[in-house]
Amino acid sequence: MAAALAIEHISHEMADARYSTWLQPPPGSESKSPQIIIAIVVPIVVIFGLFIIIVTCYIRRKPKKKSNDEEEISSVESLQLDLDAIKVATNNFSDENKLGHGGFGAVYKGTLQNGQVIAVKRLSAVSSQGVLEFKNEVQLVARLQHRNLVRLLGCCAEGEEKILIYEYVPNKSLDNFLFDPSKKVFLTWERRYKIIGGIARALLYLHEDSRLRIIHRDLKASNVLLDNDMNPKISDFGMAKLFGVDQTQGSTNIIAGTYGYMAPEYAMRGQFSVKSDVFSFGVLLLEIISGRKNSNVNDSDGATDLLSHAWRLWKEGTPLEIMDPTLHQSFSRNEVMRCIHIGLLCVQEDVSERPFMSSIVLMLSSFSVTLPTSSPPPFLRRGRTEFSQNAILSDSRANETEKSASNSTPMSVNDVSISEIIPR
Repeated sequence: MAAALAIEHISHEMADARYSTWLQPPPGSESKSPQIIIAIVVPIVVIFGLFIIIVTCYIRRKPKKKSNDEEEISSVESLQLDLDAIKVATNNFSDENKLGHGGFGAVYKGTLQNGQVIAVKRLSAVSSQGVLEFKNEVQLVARLQHRNLVRLLGCCAEGEEKILIYEYVPNKSLDNFLFDPSKKVFLTWERRYKIIGGIARALLYLHEDSRLRIIHRDLKASNVLLDNDMNPKISDFGMAKLFGVDQTQGSTNIIAGTYGYMAPEYAMRGQFSVKSDVFSFGVLLLEIISGRKNSNVNDSDGATDLLSHAWRLWKEGTPLEIMDPTLHQSFSRNEVMRCIHIGLLCVQEDVSERPFMSSIVLMLSSFSVTLPTSSPPPFLRRGRTEFSQNAILSDSRANETEKSASNSTPMSVNDVSISEIIPR
């Protein structure tokens, strides 16, 4: 019995020893646990820290988004050229470099140090345009990019000097060819048709396709320049007006521009819109076809303007009589007839009946488009532009009004473009 109890006691002690051995960690495990924790935590902390550093550096290096005003100021400043560099380019504005002179000032040919030939427009010292307005105009023109618009390269506003630097267009203006008997022979019908299309596309860009909606307000033959390939480029944006997205009309108390090219609603009441440019385009189109100025017509029935003359021939069924005789029948009859029709549509008295430039471009490019019937243009009389009563009674309304700063009526708002009070 005693032996049995002794054996049972020994077996219990052995079981307890095995149990306690199973509960205790293996030798050396207590010293390894902190190392494992450190091996896991440290890489995580390092990776997270690197991530924070990378994000912080990216945010600091990322350029801050500028406001619209800051961007515009920066854009204008980037176009600034040094006056001394301009003087060197133009040989100190020498007469030998002078290309022309008008109410806005003089234009000079210049050559920059890199060899680039430029046209330098030096505004008159008596110009009413201030530095702020000057920079606003620069900003406006600098944002326009089209192959049929003269490209602005830079500007300079130092002291009394206000200068615009444009790309140099070697063949000067359209009127230099169109109204010169010895030079108009270079304007074949093919070239004239290309010029008409280029002007139309440029106006479409200004009215609808650019980021801005711009009314030129002074489209005429002398404001269309011709490059080496006789491609047209509209110039002189001194009178241009910027419209808002939803704006359709504007008005002014200062009538500036060239009589003979002005739409009746603008000449009589100071109201302008994209349709005002359409009217000017129609006048220019008929001048390109005929080779004659709007004011230089002596019709057998007493008409002294091109619009009345063209309308009479159209109604009599002899529209081709308006053609420039130097073309000697070397033209497409269908193209000419279509252009005359489009020109008469553009110069209608009723603003609402004039087509938009998008329609005009389509009419010029597609002969499958049926043209509407045109109504009479405003009738002009000798010496001054006297529009008929229908134009005065037009229902056009203005959404924008400009107040004149003085009682006088200048020929130009800012003397940037050449504007004449008499018909051309």
